[in-house]
Amino acid sequence: MAKEILGKDNIELKVSLNSKEEAIRFTGNILVDNGYVEPSYIEKMLEREKVTSTYMGNFVAIPHGTEDAKNAVLETGISVVTVPDGVDFDGNEVKVLIGIAGKGDEHLEVLSKIAIVLSEEENIDKIVNTDSKDDIIRIFDEVN
Repeated sequence: MAKEILGKDNIELKVSLNSKEEAIRFTGNILVDNGYVEPSYIEKMLEREKVTSTYMGNFVAIPHGTEDAKNAVLETGISVVTVPDGVDFDGNEVKVLIGIAGKGDEHLEVLSKIAIVLSEEENIDKIVNTDSKDDIIRIFDEVN
């Protein structure tokens, strides 16, 4: 049976991070630790960030690997990290990090679901301020 794309183990709340690189590594390590990607995927996430920023606006960044990182993806999954005090992404403040790993083209479906959730500023506020991993899962599950 396939792993859950987003489970409680994939969520870290109210984390303090000091740099963009630390934020990307932290987000990627959740994916590694839970068996979604091989450790090499994190380097590809950092490589992607050098090519184009994964900052999306509204205090959100969505770090993910480059196209050639596909072979390091074991299962489709996402990690969610909240940073209420923010972390600097090249002059942009990020409070929600969502790491993505997708098998094949599955990441496109995951990305569209995430985009729908994050298009509502109210959802971003809820995600940043919650103390409950269940709340995060519920917010993402409400989108079909």
